[in-house]
Amino acid sequence: MSDQLEKSNPAVGAATPAPAFRPLRTWPAVLLVVLMFLMRFGPSFLEGGLSQYWMIAVFGPLLACLLLLLWWVLASRATWRERLFGFLGVIGSLIAVVTLVDPTMRGPGTTYLTLPMGMVLFALGAAALRLQRPAPRTGGILLLTFAGFGFSLLLRNEGMTGGYALGTHWRWTPSSEDLLLAKPNRPAAAPPALSATVSSAGAVTNAEWPGFRGADRAAHSRGPQIATNWAAQPPRQLWKIPVGPGWSSFAVGGQRLFTQEQRGPRETVVCYDAGTGAEVWQQQLAARLDDPLGGPGPRATPTLARGGLFVTGATGNFQRLNPATGEVVWKQDLTTVAGRKAPMWGFAASPLVVGDVVVVFAGGPDGKGVLAFDLATGALRWSAAAGNDSYSSPQLSTLLGGEVILMLSNDGLVALDPAHGSVGLNYEWKFMNYRALQPCVIGDDTVLLPTGMSAGTRAIRLTKTKGGLAARELWTSRSLKPDFTDLVAYQGFAFGIDGGLFSCIDLKTGERKWRGGRYGQGQVLLLENSGLLLIAAEDGRVVLLRAEGNESVEVASFSALTGKTWNHPVVVGDRLYVRNSQEAAAYQLPLAAAPPAVAK
Repeated sequence: MSDQLEKSNPAVGAATPAPAFRPLRTWPAVLLVVLMFLMRFGPSFLEGGLSQYWMIAVFGPLLACLLLLLWWVLASRATWRERLFGFLGVIGSLIAVVTLVDPTMRGPGTTYLTLPMGMVLFALGAAALRLQRPAPRTGGILLLTFAGFGFSLLLRNEGMTGGYALGTHWRWTPSSEDLLLAKPNRPAAAPPALSATVSSAGAVTNAEWPGFRGADRAAHSRGPQIATNWAAQPPRQLWKIPVGPGWSSFAVGGQRLFTQEQRGPRETVVCYDAGTGAEVWQQQLAARLDDPLGGPGPRATPTLARGGLFVTGATGNFQRLNPATGEVVWKQDLTTVAGRKAPMWGFAASPLVVGDVVVVFAGGPDGKGVLAFDLATGALRWSAAAGNDSYSSPQLSTLLGGEVILMLSNDGLVALDPAHGSVGLNYEWKFMNYRALQPCVIGDDTVLLPTGMSAGTRAIRLTKTKGGLAARELWTSRSLKPDFTDLVAYQGFAFGIDGGLFSCIDLKTGERKWRGGRYGQGQVLLLENSGLLLIAAEDGRVVLLRAEGNESVEVASFSALTGKTWNHPVVVGDRLYVRNSQEAAAYQLPLAAAPPAVAK
C-alpha cells in the first residue's frame, strides 16, 4: 500500500529540499556593538578617565566598525551576492552622507558619530532580519544603515567638549556666531576722546592684567580678599554680551578689555569697555580657522605692553596694534617667517614682550621655533629652535637670579636669553602628542613641566654651569595629568585637572594629596590674598575652592556663562571677567569685611 501511495504522490517520503540560504550568524556582530559602547563610554569610569584613555574612546569604536565590515564579508553566512551588495551598499551610503552633511560634521563627526551610528544599526538590523530571505534582509539592513548614517544630515558640529563629546546642534538652527553677525553694529562705548585712557602710560605700560594668565603667566591674582558666602552675598553681574567664537582670554588695561573673536570670515581683535561691555573698536583680517575639535576662532590672548597691543591670529597673522584705536602699526605672517603651515589647531601662543622685542612661538624648522620681532618695526631680531609642536606660550621667568624665556614644546623645555635668543638650557622630554600648558616656576630653581594626556607632570631643578643652565629630574608624577588646563602652585602644593577631576599634589614629592570635583576641562586662577582657587568650569560655572593640601573644600559657586568654557578667567581688583565661545560677562565679587581697627 505504501508503495502505491508513494507512486501516486511522489512528494511523500521524499527529502525536504534544503533552502538556498542560511540564517545569518550574528552573535559576533552583537558582541562588537557591545564592545563599541564599552570602548566609547567605559574609559570615563576608569582611573585617569578620558584624558588617559582617550585613544580607546576615540579609536575603539572606529576599529569595531571596521571589524563589523570584516564580519559581514568573512563570517556572516550571507550569500556571496549579499556580501558584495551589502559591502558596496554600506560604503556607498557612507560616501553619500559624508558628501551631503554640514561641513562641520566631517572629520571627527564622521568617525565619532556618523560611522558608529550607521554600523550599530547595520549590526542590529542583521540580527533582527537574520532569518529573512537574502533580498529583503539585505535591503532592510542597508535601509537601517543609511538611516543611521543619515542622522548626521540633520546636525552641525561646534567642536568637541573636553570629554570628547561632539557639540552637535540641529543643522537648521543658527549658531551663536550667526546670531551675533545678524545683529546691528553695537554703539561705541564712548567718544574717541575717552580712548586716551587706554594710551596713557599707566593703563598700557603698567596694565593690571597685561595678557595671558597675568604678567608672569602664573595665573595669580593679588587683589583684595574675597568674601565666600555667595548664598547671602552673590557676585553681581555688571554686564553680559554675545561674542564671537574663540578661546582667547582678556588683557586688561585701565577701563579697557582686549580679546580676539571669530566673526564670519574674519579674525577680529576687539576692545570692550570694562564697565559696560560696550564695544570700543574692532580690527579685522580676512582669516578663519575651522577646527572640528576645538571649534572656530583665534586661540591666543592679546598682550598689552610698551604702548602697543600685540596679537597672534590662529592662521599666522601676527600684529602690533594701537590699543587706543585698533590701527595696525605693523604685521607679520608667521607661516612665511617660520616657513611652515599653520598647526592642526592653529597658532596659539600669546605674545611675550621683553625689552624692545616681542616673542612668539611658531614651531618652524631650521631654528625658527621661537621668533623675536622688533617692537617698533616688526623686523625679525632673532630666532631659536624650540620644537615644532606646541600650543604653549613663551614665558619670562626669573631663575637662579637671572631672567630667561621658557618655552615648552613637544621636544621639552628650552630657556632662552631674552636679549639675543641664545639657548641657556635645552631639557629634553620628548612627547609625541601636543603640549598646551605653561611651565610653572617654583621658587628660584625649580620648574614644573605639565604634559597633556597621560604623561603627567615632572619637576626639574636647575643649576648654573659655565655654559648656562643644567637640569636634573626631581620627580615625575602621574597624579596630576593635565590635558590643556593649566595648573597653579601655592604654599607647597600644585592644583589642576587630573583625568577630569580637580586634584592637588605635593610639590616636594609629586604625591597626590586629594582628588575630587568635576569641572570638565576648566581653567583655574589663584586668588592669592584670599587663599582661594577660582575655577571657570567647562560648563560655565565659577567655583571657589580652598587652596589647601589637606582636602578638597568647595566653598561657593554660581552659573556665570552658558556654553562650553575653556577660556582663562581674569580677576582684577573685585572684578571678574569671563568669556567663552559665545558670550562674555563681568561680575563684581563681594569683598571680605575689613578687620576692625585696633584701638590705641
